[in-house]
Amino acid sequence: MRRGLRCRFRDQAADTTAIKVLTWNIFHGRDGPPDKGLYTRRAEWTRRIERNETHVQVNRDLWREFTDMLCAADWDVALLQECPPRWEPGFARECDAESHMVKTSRNWLENLSWRIARGWPDLIGSSEGGSNMILARPSTGGIAERREQVLQERHPERRTMAFARLGNGLCVTSLHASTSPPRAEPELLLAAERAVEWAGEHPLVLGGDFNVRPGKSDVYERIERRFGLRGPTAPDAIDHLLVRGAEPSAPARAWPDEQRELDHEGLRLRLSDHAPVEIGLRWPPAAGA
Repeated sequence: MRRGLRCRFRDQAADTTAIKVLTWNIFHGRDGPPDKGLYTRRAEWTRRIERNETHVQVNRDLWREFTDMLCAADWDVALLQECPPRWEPGFARECDAESHMVKTSRNWLENLSWRIARGWPDLIGSSEGGSNMILARPSTGGIAERREQVLQERHPERRTMAFARLGNGLCVTSLHASTSPPRAEPELLLAAERAVEWAGEHPLVLGGDFNVRPGKSDVYERIERRFGLRGPTAPDAIDHLLVRGAEPSAPARAWPDEQRELDHEGLRLRLSDHAPVEIGLRWPPAAGA
């Protein structure tokens, strides 16, 4: 499936390169209804569909639904977090993209955990194992360089950053910081330091689920002062695309909830408990490829 593909090109009049970047924590491929009461022990074991007046909660593999939505979306580079590693080949194939995956935590006994996740994803949850992933469509020139940075080795969980330099010169990262802000803040500072070092003079996007809200921390101000990365999504947001060396065509925007919802027998099936965040960028060719 190759829906949503768009041709990116150098704007000769403005002499700039244009691109769209999207980041999305896909919640280990599970649905995320707004009513948390729809998650029940009964459904975890029996795979029964739970319903309220507006939404459903299903306990089944949603590979096809996530793939269709991701491949149809308008992006050149997609940065994914909490992505089942087993989904990498299909995402790359069906979105017509090159991929770079870095595994994070709980990737144990994969043959067993993946089998359970296919049948009972809510039962196994994040224990299936996860990854941070970068998908780059041909409009980017592909992935020219891949790197990995371990941000937290084991305590309490392994945290990593995927880094890629694209053929058009843009450098991007995908990372999922620890859920505790005191742990996440030093991870973000290390990620920013390493990404800026690797990017050099190229434009850079530090993207992912940072688990720190700008309204409750000064870490984004520190990152901007030290590394020139700026543009958090919103004061209460945790998913961000921080940019250096490129100009946004508009501020980063989170999808409205209904944009990631599907019809399910007259009710709504909402993919993930996070909304994708997207941004359009332009930069001079001299700063890119």
